[in-house]
Amino acid sequence: MTRRPAKTVYAGVLPIGGGAPVSVQSMLNVRAADIAGSVAQARALEAAGCDILRAAIPDMAAVRLIPAIKEAVSVPLVADIHFDYKLALESAAAGADKIRINPGNIGGPDRVKAVADACRGRGIPIRIGVNAGSLEPDLLARYGHPSPEALRDSSLRHAALLERWDFTDIVLSIKSSDVAVTVAACELTAAACDYPLHLGVTEAGTARTGLIKSAAGIGALLLRGIGDTVRISLTADPVEEVAAGIDLLRGLGLRGGPVMISCPTCGRTAINLIEIAAEVERRLQSVQKSITVAVMGCRVNGPGEAREADIGIAGGDGKAAIFKKGVVIRTVPEERIVEELMEEIEQLTVDSY
Repeated sequence: MTRRPAKTVYAGVLPIGGGAPVSVQSMLNVRAADIAGSVAQARALEAAGCDILRAAIPDMAAVRLIPAIKEAVSVPLVADIHFDYKLALESAAAGADKIRINPGNIGGPDRVKAVADACRGRGIPIRIGVNAGSLEPDLLARYGHPSPEALRDSSLRHAALLERWDFTDIVLSIKSSDVAVTVAACELTAAACDYPLHLGVTEAGTARTGLIKSAAGIGALLLRGIGDTVRISLTADPVEEVAAGIDLLRGLGLRGGPVMISCPTCGRTAINLIEIAAEVERRLQSVQKSITVAVMGCRVNGPGEAREADIGIAGGDGKAAIFKKGVVIRTVPEERIVEELMEEIEQLTVDSY
C-alpha cells in the first residue's frame, strides 16, 4: 500500500512519519507513585515488542518516573501531561523523549511558548491529543456534536498554537470512541496537513470488544496509507495492547514476522484443530521469520486453499499432512503435528520459501 507522506519527527532515535515503519505504542497503567511497579511494567512492555511507551505524569512527584524508566528500558518514553504546563517543562528536563499535551488546556500563549521552547531546545516532539469528549465549546456549538470536522478543526487549531512559536515537530492524535467518527476525522486531518498521525479508538473497551473496534478503525486507516503510530487501547493488561498492535500490523503486511492462517473448522474436521492452532500460535510468538503458516482442518481447505502459505498442516483422521506452498511433503500422527511443524519452520531458510 502507498503510505501518506508525512513529516518526520524523532522520539529519541525512533523516527515517526516520513515513511518510517508504523510503531506500536502502549501506556503504563501502574499508579504513577509506584516507581518499582512502573519500571517492572515498562520492562515487560519492552520485552513484548512495544516501540513507544507512554506514562501519565499527574504531579511533580511522578516526574521521577522518567529517569527511572529510561534507565531501565531503551524504548522511547512519552510523558502524558494534562493542564499543568510546568509538568511538561519538568518532564522535558528529566529526559522525556516526547511530550503529550493538549495546548488548549495548559494555559495562555506564554505557557504554550514555554513548553514549545523547552521541547525545541532538547529536540523533543510534542504529540497533540484531541478527544471527542473534550472538544472546545465553540466547535461543539458550530457543529452541534463531536463531528469529524470538529475534531479536525480542533487538532489543527492546537497545532497552530505551537506553530505560532515556530514549533513544528508535532504528532497529531484524533480519537473518538465511535469508530466511524475516528476514521473520518483522521482522514480529514490527514488531508489538511503533513504531520504524522497517531491512531487509536479511545475508550474502545475490553480485550474482546476493544480489539474489534480498534482493528476496524485503525485497520481501515492503515489500509488507506494513513497512520504512523498506533495504540490498541484496551481495558486490559497493556502487554495485550502491544501483542494486538503487532498482530494487526503483521496482518496488514506492515511488519515482519510470522502470520498464521487457520480454518474455522467444520463437520469434516477429524483432529483437535482448535487446540492445535492455539498451540501453534503460541509457539510462533518466538519466531522471527516473515512467513505464513497455515493450520487447516482437512484436505478440502488444506494444501489447495492455503497453497500460498510457506508451510502448513492439513488435518485428517488422527493425522495431518505437512505441506509447503501447497505441496505435501509428509504425513504425521496427531500427537506429533505441532512438534513436526515447528521443526520444519526452524529449518526454513530464505531460499526455501
